[in-house]
Parts: sequence; C-alpha cells; structure tokens
Amino acid sequence: MKLGTKRLGAFDLVIIVGGLALVLLAVQNLGPALAALRGEGTWGTFTARQVECVQHPGHEQCSWLGEFRSGRQSRPEVALYGTDRGTLVPGQVVRAFDTGRRGHVYGPGGSNEWVMIALLLVAGLGLVAWPLRRSTAAAPAG
Repeated sequence: MKLGTKRLGAFDLVIIVGGLALVLLAVQNLGPALAALRGEGTWGTFTARQVECVQHPGHEQCSWLGEFRSGRQSRPEVALYGTDRGTLVPGQVVRAFDTGRRGHVYGPGGSNEWVMIALLLVAGLGLVAWPLRRSTAAAPAG
C-alpha cells in the first residue's frame, strides 16, 4: 500500500456500485429527457381514455392513459406526461409528441424531467467519488 492511501472496504465498494447504478440510470434516461425538454420527437395526437390516480397521504397523483397516434404508427397504452385529474376528459384529443420513452408521451409544453436526471447523475458521481477521494487523502504528516 502506498503512503497516503487507504484501502477500500466492503462498504466503500457498495457505495461505489450504488453510485454507478445511479449514473447508469441517469445516462439511460438523459436522451429522452433532453428531447422532452426541447420538444423533439415524433408529433401526433393523444386520445385520452381514462385517468389513473394514486393516493398518498395528503396528496393525489394522477395520469391520463390513452392512445398516441402519429401517421400509421400507434401506441395504445401510454400516459400523457404532466396531466392531472382535471386536465382532460375521456375521448379528448390533444397534440403530443413521442421521444421514445417507454410508457409516456408529452404535450406541447414538454417536460422538466431533465432536472431529476441531472440530480441523479450528480448524486451518482458523488457517491462514486466519495470513497475514492477518502482512500487517496494524504496521511497526516508525522
């Protein structure tokens, strides 16, 4: 072992693996999140079928499910990102675009998902760097 280095323990390795998992998750979703931010993708229409809601203590989160159509292409079971219980009614058709993200399409306003993706990336890189930085910290002069 070199002077000024500390050996990585099992806990440090678990932290690094967890950080790498967060980085991988962020990188996988970065492209669709940036496309949603810029409003880039295949444009078409979303036809609302039903609203699905989940109750949390003091909060309700809802999404409209339906069909996205663009030309001859159809995605029958997708959610329109950013919708709430009162946003649509069954059968209503609105403009939307598809970034390729599984299970979601976006309205003309796009999305701010990139913020969460950026936070995941920073957290993952921080978790990877923390044990490595600690292990290479200079030993006290003696």
